[in-house]
Amino acid sequence: MTLLSTPVESLSVGWLRPSGLSRLARRHPLVFTGGGLLVLLIILALAAPLYASDPLNMDPFERLQPPSAEMWFGSDNLGRNVFARTVFGARISLMVGLTSAVGAALGGLLIGVIAGYSRSFDNIVMRVMDGLMAIPTILLAIALISLTGAGIRIVIIAITMPSIPSVARLVRSVVLSVRTRPYVEAALCGGARLPKLLWRHILPSTIPPLMVQSANVCASAILTEAGLSFLGVGVPTEIPSWGNMISGSSLYLALAPFTVFAPGVCLVITVLAVNLLGDGLRDLFDPRPKGRA
Repeated sequence: MTLLSTPVESLSVGWLRPSGLSRLARRHPLVFTGGGLLVLLIILALAAPLYASDPLNMDPFERLQPPSAEMWFGSDNLGRNVFARTVFGARISLMVGLTSAVGAALGGLLIGVIAGYSRSFDNIVMRVMDGLMAIPTILLAIALISLTGAGIRIVIIAITMPSIPSVARLVRSVVLSVRTRPYVEAALCGGARLPKLLWRHILPSTIPPLMVQSANVCASAILTEAGLSFLGVGVPTEIPSWGNMISGSSLYLALAPFTVFAPGVCLVITVLAVNLLGDGLRDLFDPRPKGRA
C-alpha cells in the first residue's frame, strides 16, 4: 500500500454526486470552498464571450463612467467596459497559473525522481536547483522576459522555470524516503525492473505532496503574472489582464477607484481560492490522525 491509496479513494467520482459533495463540504471544507470557487471562476472565464461585451471596444464619450446597469463595473480611461475586461482577464490569470503549475509539476517530478533515485545525478542537478532557488523569482522572470521579449508564452516559461527547483526538491525528499521502505526493497528483491518500480511503488507516493505544492505554485504564478504586467514587462498591454488593468488605472485611482477595485478583488479571490484548495489538500493527504500533534 502506498500513501496515495486512501486520498485517491476519498476523491473518487462519488464526490461528484449531491450526497458526496455534502460529505466533502463537512469533512473537508477547505477543499470544497477553494475547489468550488476555482471551478466557478474557470466556468465564468471560459463562458465570458457568451455574456460579456468586447473588452477591446473603446468609447471616448464613456470615459471613467461609474458603475451602471449597462457597465456593471464602470469604464476605464479609454471608455472600455471594466466588467468585460475583468472577466476576460480571468482567462489570462488562470491560464498562466494553471499552465505554470502543470509545467513546474512535470519538470520538478522528472528531476526529483531521477535525483532521488540516482546518487550521481543528484549531486550535479540539485546544485543547479540550489543556484536557481537563490535568485528571486520575479527578478529571474524579468531577466528572461528582457532577453526574449514580452508575450504570454514567454511569461509562462519565465514563471515556470523558477518554480521547478522547489518542486524538484520536494519530490526528491519523498523519493529518498520511499526508496528505503520495505515494500520497495521487496520489489527489488523480487526482480522488479526500474520503470515498473518507479511507476508502481515510488511515483504514487509523490502525488499527494506534488498536488499541494502545485496549488502553491499556481497561486504564486497568478500573483507574479499580475506583478509583471503591472510593471509593464508581462502580458502585452493590449491584452486584458488584471495586472494591466491595475497598472493602467492606477493614475486615476482618486478619480475612479472602481477601475482598480474590480480586478484587484478578483485577483484576491482567485489567489485565496487556490490557497484554500492547497491547504485543504494538505490536510486531506495528511496521514496523521486529526488532533494529533
